[in-house]
Amino acid sequence: MKTFIVANRVLKQLKGDKRLLILSIVAPLIIIYFLKLLFDAFPPNVPITNFTIPIGALVVHFLSFLLCAILLVQERTKGTLERMLIGGYKRSSIIGGYTLGYLGLATIQAAVVLIESVWLFDLDYSYNVLILLFFVIWLLAVVSVMLGIFISTFARHEGHVFPFIPLLILPSIFLSGLLINTDELPQWAAFVGKCLPLHYAVNIIHEIIKPVFLISETYFDFAMLGAYVFLLWLCASLSLKETE
Repeated sequence: MKTFIVANRVLKQLKGDKRLLILSIVAPLIIIYFLKLLFDAFPPNVPITNFTIPIGALVVHFLSFLLCAILLVQERTKGTLERMLIGGYKRSSIIGGYTLGYLGLATIQAAVVLIESVWLFDLDYSYNVLILLFFVIWLLAVVSVMLGIFISTFARHEGHVFPFIPLLILPSIFLSGLLINTDELPQWAAFVGKCLPLHYAVNIIHEIIKPVFLISETYFDFAMLGAYVFLLWLCASLSLKETE
């Protein structure tokens, strides 16, 4: 019950901050548009469609993580989390409530990124594929929200979040398989890449955008994304009280 109380509070807070809501939705739209301008400058024979949706997933991954981490740190600096803990809220209820609250925003981001990518790049995918693509991006957004909550437990103010950005985003760009297959990387780099949630989302996307794909080939990657959600929720719940 307290999980939904926390989620309702987060939703009211987000609803009251219209500037944040607008920026959260407009920012990914602008980034995807810039991506379109970049890809239009490439030679016609470059297979850019292989990168469009994976990069869109990266955009959602990054923004969901960043916004959630910063907003949770603001809650800590205001003393909100401490008051909840003193008031008898369980750590798992607090983490679950904030996750549910921010998932709505992450869902909107996933939807607008996919819709704009399909429209701008004139992607011709079936409805079944589009539904699967949305679910993959949404699930990655869930992981990003959980990751943002977990990282926020180590930060005392917003500035502490920013050093984590290159530690997450740069390896995700270069080592996750987004730009190059991890099998072509050095062994240590491939290992790092396979520890990143984006790696498994990219694997699924590359599989389901094939002309003919087997959904069974994605089971392991879906399971890994689900495992990330559970493990990050568990780690955030265990570390929350220690940082207060």
